[in-house]
Amino acid sequence: MTDTEITETTEEAEEATTTEYDVVVLGAGPVGENVADRTRAAGLSTAVVESELVGGECSYWACMPSKALLRPAIARADARRVPGLRHLVEGPLDTAEVLAHRDYETSHWKDDGQVRWLESIGATLYRGDGRLAGSRRVVVDSPGGERRVLTARHAVVVSTGSRALLPDLPGLAQVKPWTSREATSAQRVPGRLIVVGGGVVAVEMATAWRSLGSEVTVLVRGKGLLPRMEPFAGELVAEALVEAGADVRTGTSVTAVSRENGTVVALTDTGDRLEADEILFATGRAPRTDDLGLDTVGLEAGGWLAVDDSLRVTGSDWLYAVGDVNHRALLTHQGKYQARIAGAAIAARAAGVPILESDPWGAHAATADHAAVPQVVFTDPEAAAVGLSLAEAEEAGHRVRAVDVEFSSVAGAGLYADGYRGRARMVVDLDREILRGVTFVGPAVGELIHSATIAVAGEVPLSRLWHAVPSYPTISEVWLRLLEAYRG
Repeated sequence: MTDTEITETTEEAEEATTTEYDVVVLGAGPVGENVADRTRAAGLSTAVVESELVGGECSYWACMPSKALLRPAIARADARRVPGLRHLVEGPLDTAEVLAHRDYETSHWKDDGQVRWLESIGATLYRGDGRLAGSRRVVVDSPGGERRVLTARHAVVVSTGSRALLPDLPGLAQVKPWTSREATSAQRVPGRLIVVGGGVVAVEMATAWRSLGSEVTVLVRGKGLLPRMEPFAGELVAEALVEAGADVRTGTSVTAVSRENGTVVALTDTGDRLEADEILFATGRAPRTDDLGLDTVGLEAGGWLAVDDSLRVTGSDWLYAVGDVNHRALLTHQGKYQARIAGAAIAARAAGVPILESDPWGAHAATADHAAVPQVVFTDPEAAAVGLSLAEAEEAGHRVRAVDVEFSSVAGAGLYADGYRGRARMVVDLDREILRGVTFVGPAVGELIHSATIAVAGEVPLSRLWHAVPSYPTISEVWLRLLEAYRG
């Protein structure tokens, strides 16, 4: 935006109706909703601005629809591993019922319930495009053409999330590729689907659509799947996808795409020509900060927003950034955690209370998104991890040892599923004898990861973990096996 455009925007804003609030939140996804909840609970008047659906990406195009699509696939896979059940679930999934349930979980892409919740906490919703227009000022252009100016006594919070990042490929615009949004909201099952990418979105959507009957080809530029986890996580997930009938190709990049008579054609750097009905690019995320008026407050448009541990933007005393836009941990649960921190910090500062003195629980400083970030990949098998991988711990300069255990050594795993396959790893800090990271791969391990999160975040000594006795016979007995392996 040029200086002339900034001046024109400011002049137009001055002519619009102005309303003052204590806090203005840009973005009404789960993160923005949680900020508003905390600031309203503290008695601060709060406005929330949303250009799409209240509830955000997670509710309509990410967490909720993706897990609704994946749950039937995982439940069927589990049932097929249980004696006495497997012969009852050999048939295909009921596609219409799966998609209908997915639509139900997204409230059919209507946000009436979320709007009622915002109203119930006393927040004021403005629908439209919101952008900064100088210090503590937000201009909102509504779909009907009305312009409003909102001013914030204490804080403006940016919680606009992220968007799918598409590569610069010849022919891509004409192909109209799927991103995570189309992959989670499609109303029909593509006969053939190419998935480009090896991260969480790629493997989850490959799992979901393969279970519904798509012929799935996964193209991974790198050496393997789930590159941010321990290598064995990606290996085990890849093996399962191949066993399910997917074609997984590593070391392969797409060089060009086109549509020929409705069919997607993808050319690769390995010389292959692949055809499909749809192509999904799951190749990264970018912050939704392009048109937020960041340049009116001295920040770069389109960039990630650096923040301190109270989620306040570096160099500002009134601007906060929570969730994906600050690039600390692009996960809904971590964004909601940050929102709780930011809301508490804003309330404390508004009351003139020193942060450190008022905060015996550390509720005004986000620390868990540095070294104790949990994540679950809802594939079959599930992959779950928290903290640092072995490579990350070594790169950080810690003296560590990896301890691995196969789930086949755990009685509860064999009872959970016939032929249960999976692996667990804990990364032990040898100097302090605490855990730097834990990774589980196997059916239902997502329910184990919180115990690992407590151990990592709490820096629980292994000598104390030895006395946290797991129930028998459960999958959680893997903790005993890991500790036994460490003690030798």
